[in-house]
Amino acid sequence: MDKFVYYLVTLVESVLGVFGVRALYEQPRYSVVQHLDRGVEIRAYEGRLAVETDSRGQGDGEAFGRLFRYITGANRTGGLIAMTAPVEAGGQRIAMTVPVEQGAGGTMRFFLPRAVAEAGAPEPTEAGVRLVQVPPERIAALRFTGSLSPQARSVHERTLTDVLAASNQKLQSPPFFMGYDPPFSIPFLRRNEVAARLASP
Repeated sequence: MDKFVYYLVTLVESVLGVFGVRALYEQPRYSVVQHLDRGVEIRAYEGRLAVETDSRGQGDGEAFGRLFRYITGANRTGGLIAMTAPVEAGGQRIAMTVPVEQGAGGTMRFFLPRAVAEAGAPEPTEAGVRLVQVPPERIAALRFTGSLSPQARSVHERTLTDVLAASNQKLQSPPFFMGYDPPFSIPFLRRNEVAARLASP
């Protein structure tokens, strides 16, 4: 795909994202294995490949820019890679694979399309950007629409952790954020999620 077509497709995806249309974005595969109170889902995710960078938190434009540059050519082959959803932000890094926390010591992560992972993703050329293999895992998630303010995120994180505590689920990481839409999307059409990695059952 040449650069003009790539950027045209990216622009169309962004415009559709304003209205909550995200069917063009590839998303990591998962199955819902349990429904808990207040809309919390326990999901089993397949292993996947991501590109990540250190971040100051969910709204870190510099971190997003580094990852966006990777998928638009700042890689060993200069290849263009399709954008996927969600973008992960929030949660302390654990082991070698976990995403971001708002504040110090976090990361931001884009998941790579399966075809790119299977073909061998090109190494990043920009300092501070790295490829990480995320193993299969269980994640608890709570979906919500509307504002991405710190207050809204905090309320939903508290709901998630309360529901998980009431059902004796053991967290492996602090809650993090998964965003499926551009920041300029119509708030009531947005798909936002707070999530937490769970210990193996």
